[in-house]
Amino acid sequence: MNITIISVGKLKEKYLKQGIDEYTKRLSRYCKLNTIEVPDEKAPENLSATEMEIIKGKEGENILKHIKEGTHVIALDLKGKMLSSEGLADEMKKLALQGNSQITFIIGGSLGLSKEVLQRSNYRLCFSPMTFPHQLMRLILLEQIYRGFRIIKNEPYHK
Repeated sequence: MNITIISVGKLKEKYLKQGIDEYTKRLSRYCKLNTIEVPDEKAPENLSATEMEIIKGKEGENILKHIKEGTHVIALDLKGKMLSSEGLADEMKKLALQGNSQITFIIGGSLGLSKEVLQRSNYRLCFSPMTFPHQLMRLILLEQIYRGFRIIKNEPYHK
């Protein structure tokens, strides 16, 4: 399986890089992982709704440029469906059985994802109604993908 993670913003924190490197290494047994960072647009405080949409639109254009034809797109979205770890594993297994070997996860910036990116997505996934920094979300996502593969393979993993 080929998994791509497209994320808005550059990862700067050393502790997050270390965690991401660890899960990237662990995932190499199960899939080919590709991570793409697109630049985040400057978003000053007190933006109007129109200005927010413009910023999300620019970030969305950069995201859409990297989505390959035929890939199954899962957008991380607060309005998406919440799944357990087992539920995510089931979705991944189902995609593999249907012949979808290309999966792209999208993590938006601080303002979320543009409507164009959400329209392109095949599935909207919500990890929690809480808000997480998008850099931290990348680490959480990788851990859950790894956990999903362990569940699919019936391998032990902390519950």
